Amino acid sequence: MKSARLLSLLLLLQTRQCWTTPELAERLEVSRRTVLRDVEALSTAGVPVYAERGRHGGILLLPGARLNASQLEPAELEALSLAGLDGAQQEQLGLATAHAMAERKIAARRAAVSGSESSARPWSAAPGLADLVLVDNAGWLAAESSTTDVAALALELRARTRLSIRYRSSGAARASRRTVDPYGLVSKAGRWYLVADSRGEARLFALDRLVAFKALPEPVQTRSGETLRSVWVALRDGTETPGEFVVTAWVREDRVDLARRILGVRLEVTETDKESRPGWRIVTIRYPELEAVRQLLQFGDHLEVVAPPEARARVAELAADLLHRHSAS
Repeated sequence: MKSARLLSLLLLLQTRQCWTTPELAERLEVSRRTVLRDVEALSTAGVPVYAERGRHGGILLLPGARLNASQLEPAELEALSLAGLDGAQQEQLGLATAHAMAERKIAARRAAVSGSESSARPWSAAPGLADLVLVDNAGWLAAESSTTDVAALALELRARTRLSIRYRSSGAARASRRTVDPYGLVSKAGRWYLVADSRGEARLFALDRLVAFKALPEPVQTRSGETLRSVWVALRDGTETPGEFVVTAWVREDRVDLARRILGVRLEVTETDKESRPGWRIVTIRYPELEAVRQLLQFGDHLEVVAPPEARARVAELAADLLHRHSAS
């Protein structure tokens, strides 16, 4: 689709001021002649892009030029409105204005079609997907905790250079400085993460613990063949792997749904004879290690660990410690 390719070309030009024609042809998987035709099409449409001849020439976009939402097709604009970012996140990335323009353009196009073809195509007045699908990425009861300017960081990442960051690891009192090779940003359950290689190993850096960042002059040195999506999937799957330490427990039947929300893929509800313990269900919970059973204390008297013995004993120890701490002095 030509419009999608032109959008990709424009986004590439915004990440770096000058590209050679072969570089763009390789990135877009088209011929050099097609790249030159696309550059001419963008220039004709009013985008300040041009080809400069000579040894140090290439395809250039004038500094300060940015994507104009009015140049996008309605389908692309509606895709922007369903990109998985809620209003606050679009505002952080500087997309709020483009999103508003997208909604106006889609509404105008829909009204025009409805007025001219309402008798022949009664479905033309149907609402758009953006009217039927609402995305809210903020977690329940979650407070805004990130102090990092997401938009500023995203713009730095477009230059594809290494980053020097000051980051406070979980549980650490102070932030330490390190150099990372970024792939990009991910929003997961209302929380932003920087996905980057640190000393050749993929890492997630929560933006609410990212104290400072600075772009370095040397180009990014990410691992060959890896992309933001591939690295994120590997990190996500590693985090969400249930684990090999299996705990068996009784859970009150009216708390099974709550247990599913809290424990996620770690929980498996087993079919049991309800007459053996009316009002309760037997479940198995997978953890990476014994100490993770601490999480089960939040269920209070709605859960009873049955096996293995070391898990039951550890929960008893933790409960006894809580009792001691909360007893009258």
